Amino acid sequence: MVREAEQNNETISRRRFLIRMAKAGVAVAAAGGLGALLYDPLGPGARKNIAAVSLPDFSIPNLAPKMAIVSGSDRKATAQKALEALGGIGTFIKQGDRVLIKVNAAFATPPILSATTHPDLVGEVITLCLKAGAAEVRVTDNPINDAASCFQLTEIGRAVEKSGGRLYMPKESYFAPASVNGGELIRDWPLLYEPFKGVNKLIGLTPLKDHHRSGASMTLKNWYGLLGGRRNIFHQDIHNIIKELGMMARPTFVILDGTMAMMTNGPTGGAISDLMAANLMIASTDPVAADAFGATVLERKTASLPFIRKAAEAGCGTADYETLKPERLSI
Repeated sequence: MVREAEQNNETISRRRFLIRMAKAGVAVAAAGGLGALLYDPLGPGARKNIAAVSLPDFSIPNLAPKMAIVSGSDRKATAQKALEALGGIGTFIKQGDRVLIKVNAAFATPPILSATTHPDLVGEVITLCLKAGAAEVRVTDNPINDAASCFQLTEIGRAVEKSGGRLYMPKESYFAPASVNGGELIRDWPLLYEPFKGVNKLIGLTPLKDHHRSGASMTLKNWYGLLGGRRNIFHQDIHNIIKELGMMARPTFVILDGTMAMMTNGPTGGAISDLMAANLMIASTDPVAADAFGATVLERKTASLPFIRKAAEAGCGTADYETLKPERLSI
């Protein structure tokens, strides 16, 4: 894998300028962003009149952990192939299912930066779920920047609408206190719970990125976007909060998009030179295994990402992804 070279400096410079202008345009909204203040700015112990909630296990009972790694630059094609290798979308989605897709829409940036879930991937998975018979497919995230700006500039909102999904943008009334069984950090903490009501399948769609605090942002870190309150305090114990996120959310399957991997300056990036055309799509029923493989794409050892070991020890999956005998395919 070779890093993409800047083939046209003038084009790249113009693109950078436009990107920075877009980011500047939402700076004011982000400063008072809903995601930082939703439910209660103080986090735990707030609004005692709201009943506590917890998330069920959304994994498929008695299904052995599976993983597929597909090479190719077409996100729709590689996602299809990866899910086929896991047994097909029908293995996971049945007639009448209500599905929630958790995307990464954290930043008000365009898809070209690969800081957020790519809209092509979002649209394709919604389409596949509906074709499999899902009664409804919901999409949600609690972005760091202003939610409306994030879903617009990332083009995720348009992809959801076009594909027949339903977008749940965060509102104060959508949050309820939650605790992780056996956790120490997520205790009576505001959780974006409204989109989960009536849902029986959970899918995580995540870009593969560098992260300046945790070392990497992948499928386990994606669940961070389900938290409200002053969640930035968890950055002080980033590896344990990622472990607890893995304990909190047990998905039906996850997809880690390494088509354009953000190798440096994550999680926001800001330049094409931060990216590498890895051209990989990873699908798995085991998010720890997916992250362990993702670490190799980012040219990191799993030992340098303690959250992988911690999540494995907490029973969230395996750090030894080779034990899943992943299918390696290409388009």
